[in-house]
Amino acid sequence: MDVKHYDWTAYHASIRPNKKAIVDLDTGAETTYGELNDRAARFASYLQVNKVKRGDRVAMLMQNSPQFFEIEFGCAKIGAICLPLNWRLTVNELEYILNDSTPEILIYDSIFAKEATELVSRCGINRGLKNCDANAEKASQTPSYAEAMQNATTNYEPAVCTHDDIAMIMYTSGTTGHPKGAMITFGMNFYNAVNLGIPAAIGSDTVQLVVLPLFHTGGLNCYANPILHAGGEILLMREFDPGRALKIIGDPELGVTHFFAVPAPYQFMMQHPDFKQTDLSHLQTAGVGGAPCAEAILRAWIDHGVPLIQGWGMTETSPGGTALAAEDVMRKIGSAGKALLHTEVKIVGDDGKDLPQGEVGELLIRGPNITPGYWNNPEATEKSFVDGWLMTGDAARFDEDGFIFIVDRWKDMYISGGENVYPAEIENVLYQLPEVAEAAIIGVPDDRWGETGKAIIVLKSGATLDEEAVLAHCLKNLAKFKIPQSAEFIDILPRNATGKVLKRNLRERFVSVDQPAIT
Repeated sequence: MDVKHYDWTAYHASIRPNKKAIVDLDTGAETTYGELNDRAARFASYLQVNKVKRGDRVAMLMQNSPQFFEIEFGCAKIGAICLPLNWRLTVNELEYILNDSTPEILIYDSIFAKEATELVSRCGINRGLKNCDANAEKASQTPSYAEAMQNATTNYEPAVCTHDDIAMIMYTSGTTGHPKGAMITFGMNFYNAVNLGIPAAIGSDTVQLVVLPLFHTGGLNCYANPILHAGGEILLMREFDPGRALKIIGDPELGVTHFFAVPAPYQFMMQHPDFKQTDLSHLQTAGVGGAPCAEAILRAWIDHGVPLIQGWGMTETSPGGTALAAEDVMRKIGSAGKALLHTEVKIVGDDGKDLPQGEVGELLIRGPNITPGYWNNPEATEKSFVDGWLMTGDAARFDEDGFIFIVDRWKDMYISGGENVYPAEIENVLYQLPEVAEAAIIGVPDDRWGETGKAIIVLKSGATLDEEAVLAHCLKNLAKFKIPQSAEFIDILPRNATGKVLKRNLRERFVSVDQPAIT
């Protein structure tokens, strides 16, 4: 699709230079569109002075801040590829990502200085650039982002990019035990802004409170990037706090009109003592996705006058894939809605043929909002597509009205607190323990996080190991959201004739019958 990529910040700087674009709620800093464009241009110039070229990767290990968007749009001006890193991951996990993506530069927050210094050394990154926040100690030998921006000019050589060019790489956990880098094109970002902008009613008067981390596609693209595309305003929180979020949403002076989160933050807010007293009448759109949303959460917010817009998507789909309109929330509880404007979905059986309404098969999706594939991984790319359709790995069905219901996970992934967790990654870590002969991870229901992991372990003959040691080993090697909450020891794992572990049998055995698994 040879369509030119246009410069969002340059456009808004020419139309509404003095309008607020970003408010950092933790520092009080306000950034106008004119300032955002100026700083993005300075960063673009800094990159080119330091020999960063079109197609080179620029990594970020940082919490939510205006600098995230300066870097994103600065990279776009010269065709460099932005690489946001999940700061919840361990150094070992990040090392794999950086060695796979080979960035030229790593920009990091002060609180991640120790990890970043180690990563720059381990991965042979040419340079590090410290992003000092207001409360951080002054950088020592590492140049600061602020100094780099102050010394840079706004003169740079713009790159002429098209919708097919890669704007970003977002790494997602993989079923093979290693994360995969989903390539996000300029076209995907544009079509996501259109696809989500219409049902969410996003415009230049939109004001959103952003609480999800920006390294996550839900934080960045639901709806921060679409709002900046439309000329609206985003309010950034570094860390989610339910009481504080309610206070911000209820403040008429801030005028929050939009909010998006996975189910857990909605649950924490509705359980907060201030929930019922908070005026939520300013909210025009509240989106929920990333994990199944319990009916109790939907009803609590609807009863408070805020219908939640449910949807389904993946990092690989920009992420918007489907959405359920607010008026359909209660009559179609549990539905992921219908395909968004510029995308197509279908449900197929094992033979690849379309299935009639009511029959369960795999959900496939295609359109200009879909990733072209995975960075440096042609094998994974080939396995993920069939005749131009992305195989989502989710089992689904259409009801009689054409609404999509996700009824199972085709793969073994489970979702904990809105984060995708793939058992293979955890199982690989468990196999590092010399006492372990076999290991399997299943997702089990959890009142707080939706699902958490349970480790099912077979020990080697004569070996001894307890739950505490298993979890301690995971804590050293995995991000917190991936760590199993419990471990069980059994004599043998159930397997089928081909040797595949029958995880459904494990769920039937270890998940309480009065608390069914979310599968």
